[in-house]
Amino acid sequence: MTLDSSDTHPAQELLEERSAQDQLFQQRTAADYLLSVQQAATAVAFKVASTDRPFTGQTPQDLKAVLDRIDLERPLNSLDSALTELEETYFRDAIYFHSPRYAAHLNCPVAIPALAGEAVLSALNSSMDTWDQSAGATLIERKLIDWTADRLGLGEAADGVFTSGGSQSNLQGLLMARNHAVAGIRENYDAGLPGFDGQPPRLPVLLDKFRIFASEIAHFSVQKSASILGLGYDAVVPVAVGPDQRMDLAALRRALQECQASGLQAMAIVGTAGSTDFGSIDPLLGLAGLAREFGSWFHVDAAYGGGLITSAKHRGLLEGIAEADSVTLDYHKTFFQPVSSSAVLVRHRDSLSYVTYYADYLNPASAALAEIPNQVDKSIQTTRRFDALKLWLTLRVMGPDSIGSLIDQVIELTGQVYVELASDPEFEVLAEPALSTIVFRYRPLGSADGKPALDGAQLDELNQQIRARLFASGEAVVAGTVVQGAAYLKFTLLNPEARLEDLTGVIELLRGHGRALTDLTLTTKDS
Repeated sequence: MTLDSSDTHPAQELLEERSAQDQLFQQRTAADYLLSVQQAATAVAFKVASTDRPFTGQTPQDLKAVLDRIDLERPLNSLDSALTELEETYFRDAIYFHSPRYAAHLNCPVAIPALAGEAVLSALNSSMDTWDQSAGATLIERKLIDWTADRLGLGEAADGVFTSGGSQSNLQGLLMARNHAVAGIRENYDAGLPGFDGQPPRLPVLLDKFRIFASEIAHFSVQKSASILGLGYDAVVPVAVGPDQRMDLAALRRALQECQASGLQAMAIVGTAGSTDFGSIDPLLGLAGLAREFGSWFHVDAAYGGGLITSAKHRGLLEGIAEADSVTLDYHKTFFQPVSSSAVLVRHRDSLSYVTYYADYLNPASAALAEIPNQVDKSIQTTRRFDALKLWLTLRVMGPDSIGSLIDQVIELTGQVYVELASDPEFEVLAEPALSTIVFRYRPLGSADGKPALDGAQLDELNQQIRARLFASGEAVVAGTVVQGAAYLKFTLLNPEARLEDLTGVIELLRGHGRALTDLTLTTKDS
């Protein structure tokens, strides 16, 4: 398809100067809706087709100055004018994830069937809280949850619900873990067991003794969830990882034993299936065994690695995930879905009752008794988009094997890029990639006597400046991170269109900035 900037809709004049009521999508304005969506889609398609770099290098200050000139009290009264203005305020300086030189965060190019789903779901605007707002949508979402649970191996009693993203899914998983632990304590009071005499204490009294165990490189949403749930950041016990960046089972056992000896309760163990920096997958089967031994809820954060359920080559990396009590999975990472599209799944559907609250004006208990499927009974959200439609159309058009083949491609590419970096004397790679991320840094060659060109602090500053300069150039985008106090660069590869030469090109850009900055640092140091 060839797009030209003149490809605007010929019927634009029909959309000018319309009343406020005429701007609402309804039966009599259906034709106007069609023209407007076509015009917007044409503008986006033209921009993507003509954009060959991931960013312009625009600074926040300069872009803010553009926005500051806009007076929202004075409408343009024309979609054509608004889209023209959007070129300067958004299109031009957006980050384009379709570019093969975008290699920063867990952002993927998106499947076209999913984009068609966005057009449908936003126009019909179903709200997923109750059956009488989302009839067919409710059943589509439930079928997709069943499909995902089956792929995870969670069993016939599994269930779940779509969420806004991994952080919310982790929050709901740990909320269920907390309420499960509280229910167990209260059952002991009700049973009159020794040491549990009298009335059970209120929730705030119980929270102080709960602990969550996660690897030291687990997603920060574990700490945020602990804080939101009233436990505090320090309720999360970080567990050491080995050289492969996977949680050390022996270290976890010691931490659990110390917790038990201190009279504390191991409320939950969180396994990571795809860490943000390394893509590493914890030994899930071993974690499941320890969770059973110590009476802990087992939650797996597979926001990144969950897409492996579609992979023919790498699905075995998720061994043990079927033993989880709850699982986080982001479709908007490795299923090539637009943001947002995520889910939290549970091995036993009754676990979702820990987040259920009945309101007479929305989801009365009588509706549950009548088996009316109100999704709000399972969710910590009320109003919620029909994001499941995007995945539904993707699966119906492409099928899961196609998604898996795309994941396999990016994992294979990552291995090739790793070989390039690991064999290059000017780069230091921290660990062999597990999925599609590589943590590395530029390290200038030392002097003839073998001494390093720069010390540790200078090396940290150098790599941070390399990343900033590359971003400012707009030629490529890479991520940065800190590991054990040292600054590193990071490739996150989720674009099946990217080729090895695209990434070697980025490596050469990094090298060029690294050499120039090193020369500047050494010149300043010598002067």
